[in-house]
Amino acid sequence: MYALVIVFHIVASLVLILVVLLQSGKAGDLAATFGSTGSQTAFGARGAATVLTRATTVCAVIFMVTSLTLAIMFTKGSNGTVLEGVSLPEEVPIESPIDLSTPPAEQPVAGQPSDEQPSEPAAEEGSAERP
Repeated sequence: MYALVIVFHIVASLVLILVVLLQSGKAGDLAATFGSTGSQTAFGARGAATVLTRATTVCAVIFMVTSLTLAIMFTKGSNGTVLEGVSLPEEVPIESPIDLSTPPAEQPVAGQPSDEQPSEPAAEEGSAERP
């Protein structure tokens, strides 16, 4: 039964694609190419339903019914949810990578003068003073 519904669903979807592609647009004339809608209303003229329009409606209804049928048939065989078969990972104790028992070292903030005096630069060889 399941295979029969799948085959019917595939055939209905292919026929629906074919019927939709065979239809012409509502404003498919030459005037619509240049932006003119002529005497049509805002959403296009509503003409008589053609054979292709009725075939599209029938194929769309068949497609929706077979989609719902397949969904119901597929879920009838399962008794639970997808997550019932998934096992949870074992809990691992979290270790802190930072030793929180010692206070952090104080660093000067950029832009503020520090308490320490900068060391004097070493004298270069060529710039040494002579007596």
